[in-house]
Amino acid sequence: MSKPVVTRFAPSPTGYLHIGGARTALFNWLYARGRGGKFLLRIEDTDRERSTPKATAAILQGMSWLGLDHDGEVISQFERADRHAEVAKQLLAEGKAYKCFATQDEIAAFREEAKAAGKSTLYRSPWRDAAEADHPDAPYVIRIKAPQDGVTVIKDEVQGDVTIRNDQLDDMILLRSDGTPVYMLAVVVDDYDMGVTHVIRGDDHLNNAARQMMIYQAMGWDIPVWAHIPLIHGPDGKKLSKRHGALGAQEYQAMGYPAAGMRNYLARLGWSHGDDEFFTDAQAREWFDLDGIGKSPARFDTKKLENLCGQHIAISEDAALRNEIQAYLAAAGKPQLSDVQSNDIERGMYCLKDRAKTFPELLEKAHFLLTSRPVEQDEKAAKALANVSDGILKELTPQLQNASWTRDDLEALLNAFAEAQGTKFGKLAAPLRAVLAGRAVTPSVFDMMLILGQDETLARLSDATG
Repeated sequence: MSKPVVTRFAPSPTGYLHIGGARTALFNWLYARGRGGKFLLRIEDTDRERSTPKATAAILQGMSWLGLDHDGEVISQFERADRHAEVAKQLLAEGKAYKCFATQDEIAAFREEAKAAGKSTLYRSPWRDAAEADHPDAPYVIRIKAPQDGVTVIKDEVQGDVTIRNDQLDDMILLRSDGTPVYMLAVVVDDYDMGVTHVIRGDDHLNNAARQMMIYQAMGWDIPVWAHIPLIHGPDGKKLSKRHGALGAQEYQAMGYPAAGMRNYLARLGWSHGDDEFFTDAQAREWFDLDGIGKSPARFDTKKLENLCGQHIAISEDAALRNEIQAYLAAAGKPQLSDVQSNDIERGMYCLKDRAKTFPELLEKAHFLLTSRPVEQDEKAAKALANVSDGILKELTPQLQNASWTRDDLEALLNAFAEAQGTKFGKLAAPLRAVLAGRAVTPSVFDMMLILGQDETLARLSDATG
């Protein structure tokens, strides 16, 4: 019987949750959740100078926004340093590692000479096979004994078999002279102790896998399944960076992208399931597999992101959208909607969410609900209002006072009124938009009238006609 799947996301807390890291987390989450496995979170905070609680909080907030829930407690790599050192000492005791007394100056001098002679600068320590009786009373590091001939084959689910000659591997340091473990050791020990079965991470870690395998093999531990995924590039084909715009997950929340749309887009960024572009979380969990990940870098395309976000907004439940809009406003540092405004938006969501790609677009469509009387017209709306006489709108008011407030009746009344004026309803629509919303682009006039209600509609008409 195969072991339950355990994946992990292991970011360094030195900044925000990068969009590439968010995708790595998503792939690990989808793979575990689709197989009834566990998705674990480890903060790789061994770099004490660069690791900050603020950055850890930003990573957790970004994951929370994306809905990537993890199992168990968040693990701190730094707090496990004693366990990492214990493994290094075990390998030393078993003769699979050794004490190296070479100084930094000696190593630097060796590399200079090798470079000048056109030889490999890979350091070969003279202490590898030295007898303990010859050890000086001096600081030392603990190095692993790397295999010196043959090859190491990284069996990768994305990249295929990657072969590295062992004579290209150095005797990696496991424990520094001050007794602190190196990152490479910490990662392996943590993954083993956490029971990680699948390591899904960026392909910039591919070379690390060969060095980490030395530790697995020396300890007699099962090597996890490797899956090294290509990095994300910008539209210009270069590695995604600040010059391409927003990079942090929270920046996208603050710009008003819905989390479901972002999950869908990130899943498609480097992974595919046939020709499917739009899919739900449930479908993504069911479909996601490592063999769907491509070998080439994916390109970030904001238009595709917006297109998918629009489709997700359109199918989302109204109450869920209401809550996510409030979360967006908080993330963007904007004032929250009042309970009345929030209720109004939820009531009107049926005509607001269609074709809105982001929450700012949706809120712009909802402007007629969020503004207060007297309604201020923007330039286009004011022009539309100037093109119709006050008399027509004044004539309309008593007819609306006696109308039954249903869509069918309002449509019939306004079309008949337009015909009586010798025009079509389309000519009346622009000034009515201006009166009701102060905007030229709005939901349909009938929807606005129904959502605002009879009293408010008549009051806005009265304001406009004096």
